[in-house]
Amino acid sequence: MHNIRSKAGTVRRTLRLGVAGPVGTGKSSILATLCRELADELSMAVVTNDIYTDEDARFLRSAGVLPAERIRPVETGACPHTAIRDDVSVNLDAVEDMEDAYGPLDVILIESGGDNLTATFSPALVDAQIFCLDVAGGGDVARKGGPGISKADLLVINKTDLAPHVDVDVARMVDDARCAREGLPVLALSKKDASSVAELADWVRSLLARYRADRHTPVDPGPMAPHSHVHEGSHTHGDARP
Repeated sequence: MHNIRSKAGTVRRTLRLGVAGPVGTGKSSILATLCRELADELSMAVVTNDIYTDEDARFLRSAGVLPAERIRPVETGACPHTAIRDDVSVNLDAVEDMEDAYGPLDVILIESGGDNLTATFSPALVDAQIFCLDVAGGGDVARKGGPGISKADLLVINKTDLAPHVDVDVARMVDDARCAREGLPVLALSKKDASSVAELADWVRSLLARYRADRHTPVDPGPMAPHSHVHEGSHTHGDARP
């Protein structure tokens, strides 16, 4: 596996950054935005997760944000959280294959399949994670909490340009999120707003700098709550462990 060697000579593994959140919150769009903003200065790759398709990978490839071969789909064949939390081996294999093929890399972005408010990445897979909400999901969502909302390294409230159309007060939603996160960063984002896009890119640059300087410690937001899928027979989940 390839690593990055800093000026001080310290060997550093590629920063692995996860992006999770419910279906339709704009995770793929965030990945595309980050690649557009950073690919000229950083060596990057992407791993996407879908249950039965490679839809997200095809979207990113068609957007031309990275060379197509640097975007790798994973088909989980099960609930999206399974491959990012319960058994991360298929994603680890994909990440390490990308590092072997295209390293040294600066950042690998790993997109979760769309799940619910409790889905988080295992720290065995990612070094840091972004949790994504969007205004169309309702202005009260941030108050509902959950491990991703409260403890992810960054909470993104996405699609803020849609707020007037869905009767959401973005400032209040951001305030609610900040209360839920007790000081952890919150970013109101629209891909149409250059200043918020720049802020997102700067956050990733800052994270990478902290990671390379050994000033970033991965934090596990916590496992999903026990739940079941009543329309899938006996499919149930208990206390998932990393």
